[in-house]
Amino acid sequence: MGTIIWLASEVMFFAALFAMYFSLRGAAPDLWASETGKLNVFFATINTLILVASSVTCQFGVFAAERLQGRRTGPSPKDWGLVEWFFLSYLLGAFFIAGQVFEYATLAGEGLLISTNGYGSIFYLTTGFHGLHVTVGLMAFLLVIGRAYSARRFTHRQATTAIVVSYYWHFVDVIWIALFFIIYVLQ
Repeated sequence: MGTIIWLASEVMFFAALFAMYFSLRGAAPDLWASETGKLNVFFATINTLILVASSVTCQFGVFAAERLQGRRTGPSPKDWGLVEWFFLSYLLGAFFIAGQVFEYATLAGEGLLISTNGYGSIFYLTTGFHGLHVTVGLMAFLLVIGRAYSARRFTHRQATTAIVVSYYWHFVDVIWIALFFIIYVLQ
């Protein structure tokens, strides 16, 4: 229950960022028209699909946790346990962060920095805070993987922790889908 309440406060935090984005966009539409042309929508779409895939693999990890299967029982992915699915989710999330870093470096090379103008400020604030949340989720994956790997017997306690981490990860993914739509699709 505490996680749900905390995630509700996170919704309010991101709602404030969305409100800032739309306020600045409404105040300077010409700036938005010129700066959004620097965005690589194709690259962002691929990066988004990677993050969405990580949510799918995370859910497979939850299914394994609900079966109380901490580790794999065979060589095929259908035999994977929580550890393998969450590790794959971790890798996909890390690829997403690496993609964001690459995008930031590309935009900085084109002269779009957080201090360049209002668009740069809100772009880096919204995507940066989201990236920070993804990084926290990656650390949570490592914590769950470590606890599941070191447990002699996988119990409901480890399963509950995995489920709670999945709530957070799915939340982060949903927020990114909204950010992607607003920043890259609506422009």
